[in-house]
Amino acid sequence: MAVGRTAETSSTAETSSRADTDAEHGVAVALVLGGGAVEVVRSLQLAGIPTAVVAPSSDASKYSSWATSVFHWDWSQPLDAHNEALADRLAGWALSQPAAPVLFYSSDQALLFVSRHRDRLARGFRFTVPEADLVEAMTDKGLFSELADRLSLPVPATMVILPDGADAPAPDLSDLGFPLIIKPERRDRGWRDIKDSGDVKVKALVIGSEQRLREVWPKLTALGRTLVAQQYVRGPESAIESYHVYCDDVGDIAAEFTGKKIRTYPLECGFTTALSITDEPDVLNAGRELVELLDLRGVAKFDFKRAPDGQLYLFEINARTSLWNHPGARAGVNIPAAVYADLTGRPRPAVAQHPRRVDWVHPKDILAARASGIPLLSWLRFAAGCKAKAFWYWRDPGPFLGMAMSRARSGDFT
Repeated sequence: MAVGRTAETSSTAETSSRADTDAEHGVAVALVLGGGAVEVVRSLQLAGIPTAVVAPSSDASKYSSWATSVFHWDWSQPLDAHNEALADRLAGWALSQPAAPVLFYSSDQALLFVSRHRDRLARGFRFTVPEADLVEAMTDKGLFSELADRLSLPVPATMVILPDGADAPAPDLSDLGFPLIIKPERRDRGWRDIKDSGDVKVKALVIGSEQRLREVWPKLTALGRTLVAQQYVRGPESAIESYHVYCDDVGDIAAEFTGKKIRTYPLECGFTTALSITDEPDVLNAGRELVELLDLRGVAKFDFKRAPDGQLYLFEINARTSLWNHPGARAGVNIPAAVYADLTGRPRPAVAQHPRRVDWVHPKDILAARASGIPLLSWLRFAAGCKAKAFWYWRDPGPFLGMAMSRARSGDFT
């Protein structure tokens, strides 16, 4: 497999040569870049693949006995902080390894870094990544809106907003109707301070009226960046379904599965706290059509929301590994392991044609369950029955115990 269409320096002969080097010097390490790395580590761990990470100092992966921390890096910094110097540092580490490492990325910032510095990183790493223009479009909400218009993607009605300054009045968004949602072109440190009415961090703000828009507008314009307003698709967060895929270097789908959110915290536009791996035919078909339309290579997650009439609306595409890879691997589709196999010239692991249902739960789901009115005993039964748990693995309890102790010391349980 070519190094993900990263640079036209790879070939079948090179992959074969690197595989021979692996056989002579040892197994290639998988290096995971980004926050939330521990769930990707879990999927690699299930396949017996040695792993290293470059993640924030707060990431649970640092407590894992399976993953070696190369160094800590805060991927939430502004994009220009992830520069050539970082690429050269990583490439130098890769060149010092007995076999060329396989590179994974688990955050948008890490994806952009790999894409923008693909030539430097290709000196020492093996990796797959989509074409540069497509990466930029998938990680920038404004560019994604343009891509959606050009290709007639099934996205809700969208408006890109360029704030005129802190004193400018709120824009007229009546064409979208209320309620609507507003989100940044990219989520980073600045968006962390944007919270819902319950003072909880959210992925996007739901705006129910013109009055509410006027109230929050000064805080939004203070961010000083492009914003995206989008028609709200009615329904709970459990109506959000996703298609997960790995396409090899010739465009064939090597591994795929579908999933569905169970709960988020907060309950609206929140972060996933419980999910389920599914096998939904219409989500599979919708995802496959988009893969072909985009001529995608590499790993991606397509997020849809199912409207009350059953129609699937596309919200975003994340071309990277994610927490879903852990339950996906337990369901019989280990996407990171398939990528690793292709890049190291090994046989691909078997993948289930019809993945079994696997539920995944995060400790914060207890807050989401409580907010949903679910009794504690019912939630405990649900959590105990989940085959995949965030941070937790019997053979590697360090991430769960380490994060629990860290939260206990800080007193932060939200």
